[in-house]
Amino acid sequence: MKPYYRSTRRPTPRLLACALASCLAMAAPAAFAQSTAATIRGQVTVDSAPATDAKVTATNVATGLTRSVQSTANGGYAVAGLPPGTYRIDVSAEGQTNSKTITVQVGQTATVNLSTGGVAETAPSTEATNIDAVTVTAAPVFETKTSEIATYVSNKQIESLPQASRNFLAFADIVPGVQFNTGTEGSTSLRSGPQLSSGINVFIDGVGQKDYVLKGGITGQDSSRGNPFPQLGIAEYKVITSNYKAEYDQLSSAGITAVTRSGTNEFHGDFFWDRTSDDWTSETVREERGINTKPQSKQEQYGVAFGGPILQDAMHFFFAYEAKEYNSPRAVVPGRQVPIEALPANLQDQARNTTSAPFKEDLYFGKIDWSIGDAHLLEFTMKRREEDELTNIGGTKLASAGTLKTGEETRLDLRYQYSASQWLNDAHITFEDVTFGPRPRLIENGYRLFLPRRGEENVNNPAMEEVLIAGGGGDYQDKGQKGWAFQDDFTYFGFEGHTIKAGIKYKSIDITAFEQSPYTPQFRYDMTRSATVPYFVQFTASGNGYPTTVESESKQLGLYIQDDWEVNEHLTFNFGLRWDYEQTPSYEDHVTPASLVSALQAWPNINNANVNYNYNDYISTGNNRKAFKDGWQPRLGFSYDLFADQRHVIFGGAGRSYNRNQFDYLSYEKYRLAFQRYELNFNTPGHTCTISPTCLNWDPSLLDPANLAAIAAANPNNGAEVFLLNNDLKTPYSDQFSIGMRNAFNFMGHEWNSSVTLLHILSHDGILFTMGNRYPNGQFRNNPALDWGGQPWGESLPGWGRFFLGDNAVETRLNSVLVSLEKPYTRESGWGASIAYTYSDAKENRSNSDQFSFDYPNLDDVAFTRALGIPRHRLVATGIYDLAQGLMLSGKLTLASPKAYEAINCYATTAPGNCYFDPFVPDETIGYRQLDVALQKEWDTGTNLKVRVRGDVLNVFNWRNYSEYSNWRGFNGSPDPTYGNRGTDIERPTREFKLSLGISW
Repeated sequence: MKPYYRSTRRPTPRLLACALASCLAMAAPAAFAQSTAATIRGQVTVDSAPATDAKVTATNVATGLTRSVQSTANGGYAVAGLPPGTYRIDVSAEGQTNSKTITVQVGQTATVNLSTGGVAETAPSTEATNIDAVTVTAAPVFETKTSEIATYVSNKQIESLPQASRNFLAFADIVPGVQFNTGTEGSTSLRSGPQLSSGINVFIDGVGQKDYVLKGGITGQDSSRGNPFPQLGIAEYKVITSNYKAEYDQLSSAGITAVTRSGTNEFHGDFFWDRTSDDWTSETVREERGINTKPQSKQEQYGVAFGGPILQDAMHFFFAYEAKEYNSPRAVVPGRQVPIEALPANLQDQARNTTSAPFKEDLYFGKIDWSIGDAHLLEFTMKRREEDELTNIGGTKLASAGTLKTGEETRLDLRYQYSASQWLNDAHITFEDVTFGPRPRLIENGYRLFLPRRGEENVNNPAMEEVLIAGGGGDYQDKGQKGWAFQDDFTYFGFEGHTIKAGIKYKSIDITAFEQSPYTPQFRYDMTRSATVPYFVQFTASGNGYPTTVESESKQLGLYIQDDWEVNEHLTFNFGLRWDYEQTPSYEDHVTPASLVSALQAWPNINNANVNYNYNDYISTGNNRKAFKDGWQPRLGFSYDLFADQRHVIFGGAGRSYNRNQFDYLSYEKYRLAFQRYELNFNTPGHTCTISPTCLNWDPSLLDPANLAAIAAANPNNGAEVFLLNNDLKTPYSDQFSIGMRNAFNFMGHEWNSSVTLLHILSHDGILFTMGNRYPNGQFRNNPALDWGGQPWGESLPGWGRFFLGDNAVETRLNSVLVSLEKPYTRESGWGASIAYTYSDAKENRSNSDQFSFDYPNLDDVAFTRALGIPRHRLVATGIYDLAQGLMLSGKLTLASPKAYEAINCYATTAPGNCYFDPFVPDETIGYRQLDVALQKEWDTGTNLKVRVRGDVLNVFNWRNYSEYSNWRGFNGSPDPTYGNRGTDIERPTREFKLSLGISW
């Protein structure tokens, strides 16, 4: 039964801080972070000889931003800190001049060799004049010499490819090694390899959007149908799957660095509206078969963006607003494939009628930039997100058990950039305020139907499996993060062949967590016995004096230094070192209650030689816990240009990257004390028990929450669940290794880019909670007849109940092959295409991709098995094609082999306690397939106004992607004849048409 919550001496941090501070002290404050700004570098020659004193000027053709540098003695130059866009490069040397226009992308380092007789480029570039800074019409210089495993997502792809949600992160799906997943309730998340979404980080204009409390990786992406940022405000972004440089922090999986749109020297604007509804959506399998009725539903999205000059060539503004209004269908699918007709009569209509889940979101983004001469750039941005939704319905949950969820977010960023001839400094002062507040839709008792596990129908107190949830929900939370930060990045390129970067980030953030789960009593009923007399109830109660809200004034410090060393025209090395440190006082200063300590010390079950842990490792005195100080992260990379023309490059790297511990997990031991969870068994047929403080004869008066609270008050700790964290928790991290090759080649008159990478990633120290209770002999499993699986569920800590231990235990392994092929879209050719293939051999040592494991005492000897949710093969292909008369056609095809599902293997055992985790993989060649297409018509009115109409068809062939299978293998040599059979639940979307209207001016 699972809970519902779920010596070598090194330089000291002080010495490193002083060393970096000395470097940073010479710099003025600044703005555009290195993770988003582009760099153009190369050699200047005059008559084939190095130009010793050439002047190189880069001018943004849309905003007028200008940067000038002088070449070095060997003719080298580097123009850094450039917002992505199209630039005119002017070179002047020995009285001769020349110019060329190129496009650079987010975070790119483009090598462009210049001569006064022309511009010699090793990647194609076409002319572009006076265009919007975020509309790419020139083919960008392809970055082949980076050691990062990185892929760019252009503004053209964001605007053109078919999509459903207008979540800009959805296009990361076209990158090898990354999945954009949509849950059954419509929530979206990013995942790379077997690590969970919490390992992701997204940097917008160089500022991380990390969620410190929840598990979505970034704010706004945990169990939400919303978007983290208005898509109208995103210019383009880069997806770094692995081997990121030392400037990237708080991630152990993929990183995304995005740059926002800016105003230009021309006034411009966009408006869009799109809609779909149940009339334009095909039925699900359950609706086709008449199991569920098809509900009325709609999805509307609309927004506006506009920008322009305040001072020509100097100051600009930009504003974007997007809204999302959903009313999404949710089908009820009882567990164990129980037919609706077998449910209690008063619930059948609710289960049969597919319900709708409303969602509303408003997103705002504003930006002002000011170029104060050639050397200074000042910028201020604001983001605001507001959302409300009804969620946690569908599947086994009726609408009455749903959760009303609210989320709000405000982020401010003030930046200042100073650019000198040989160095650049960027600084940010940021503020964030994020809240997350689910509430039960109904404040009443929960009604939960269960069935005995197969094979245990005639066993007293069998293991039970969930069938249906009705009544009041149990989710009540109030969590968030609020605070400010300062970060500074200093770049020096005055040493020939070296680009040296150093940076510091300090963050002061107040993190809070309140959770009462379940908020209302949750009664369980055995369908084989009685639908009116419960056999069990779970509830929470307070009043024990512990604080109800966990608050922590956390401090974060990050330091890094990095050298990109261009040894010669062939070989480049990247050397980086990063150190991160975080103080979380709520964890470090926590004091374990004296009564709990006494109970642990007095309980014989855990005070004998057979117990595999020492409970003293989890007793906190308030001064025996320290913040993790070993967050050293070396990051090394190289690239070798075979012919010194950037067209065939071998690259590779190795590095370590630390994520962070989620505050939600660190808070369990506090707020589980404040709202202790109690469990009472009722002495009923099939669930008989000995009368005690935790076993009562059934009395209808117990349906009154006040009477349950009185029982808890009389026995304040008896039966309560307790969480204990290890006093020496470490920070999760991953070690990453890669080797690969990039190629740029011409095929049939078009430039193509390809990449093949071998990737090996090992992640360590993810937090896992296991059961601390033991049998009287100290064993975790003993006498399986006591309970299915043999775990000590019935062995309660005297005066308390069950207790769970939090340790660093989760590990994952990934061996992957990443293949990409792309012909970038250009206006001249009128088309673009991409193919991304991923092979993943992904394994993990946990049983359910969760933070709880109750099948083993710990994970020390647990075998690595195939990671859940990761297909072995995955292919994503996209295309964009300009037709005649203003028509544009685009498409996206996704194919994947079957992914693994959670399953327990009891087939080859003679005792329930010998069952083991054995992932189930459907016996199918293709586990997921979907083809989306979009057709757009644009009318040019001959003025500055353009009108467009677009239709998107998602899942054109209405392919069924099943997500429900019978995964019970059988017991004791008796196979289950239904094993492997498909259920009726499928992944959405079914075939769906979406209409869009737009205006640009």
